[in-house]
Amino acid sequence: MPTVGILGVGLIGRAWANVFARADWDVVLWDANEEALARAPQLIADSLEDLARHGLVDDAPGKASNIRTASSLAAMTDGASLIQESGPERVEVKLDLFAQLDAAAAPDTILASSSSAIVASRFTEELAGRGRCLIAHPVNPPHVVPIVELCGAPWTDAAAVARAREIYDSVGQTTIEVKKEVDGFILNRMQAVLLAEAFRLVGQGYVTAEDLDKTIKDGLGRRWSFMGPVETIELNAPGGIMDYCERYGETLLGLSREPVTEEIWDRANCQRVADSWGAAPTADQVAEKTVWRDSRLAGLAAHLRDAPRYDKD
Repeated sequence: MPTVGILGVGLIGRAWANVFARADWDVVLWDANEEALARAPQLIADSLEDLARHGLVDDAPGKASNIRTASSLAAMTDGASLIQESGPERVEVKLDLFAQLDAAAAPDTILASSSSAIVASRFTEELAGRGRCLIAHPVNPPHVVPIVELCGAPWTDAAAVARAREIYDSVGQTTIEVKKEVDGFILNRMQAVLLAEAFRLVGQGYVTAEDLDKTIKDGLGRRWSFMGPVETIELNAPGGIMDYCERYGETLLGLSREPVTEEIWDRANCQRVADSWGAAPTADQVAEKTVWRDSRLAGLAAHLRDAPRYDKD
């Protein structure tokens, strides 16, 4: 049974633990917050039970037994093939954590960060083992949304990226490689553009927040749940991508000319969007809706697992 160390047991860290536990890895948890660490195994076991209800996990109690806690960061690294760091999204924190990991972990242990936007070169340059460090950015929650963006620093060994890709693919995730460092990687850069235009359209009074959301969840999102934007446009013109660009490129250029300005993300415009959406939820409502979201995503994952795939080859 291979071993993964999970550093940080917040939402992302616990979801990573779910991913590896259900793939029959030995999962070792550590967090500086002792109370959070003590709660984590049961919360992960509960999430495995949730997936079992959708047929995505066999023997949830058995998978939960793969999870244990460590007494220290160094103990968490013992025997691990991979360490998945999911700590705070702050450079100074990652500098400290990766220095400790690099000193404690065996030389062939891959050190991966779940960072959403901070590239690995900002916190690994001075490490003796910097060649085995990389980003493995998931999407919340990774136990039901499988994409993992792998991005090395300029000094990350290609073999480490390849080995990481093999690991994540083997536990049921879907990997992509970001070929060179870019802040935010791929998904968050795409999301940033879509959100900026959404906040522009709602903030300037073209549509309500609720109706805008419908255009994604009941429109673009239906196709995007199993096709990406490039594959989508390939089917929107009889001659494929170049035909689409020749037909609609000029129109799309006109629609996308308007720049993203600071006003889109200033407090006044954010407040207009929030007011359009409605009253802010309570913490309990957020928790309740998160459970609902994860269940819906699990149902979608079960459907997509069983649905026939189109093989373009």
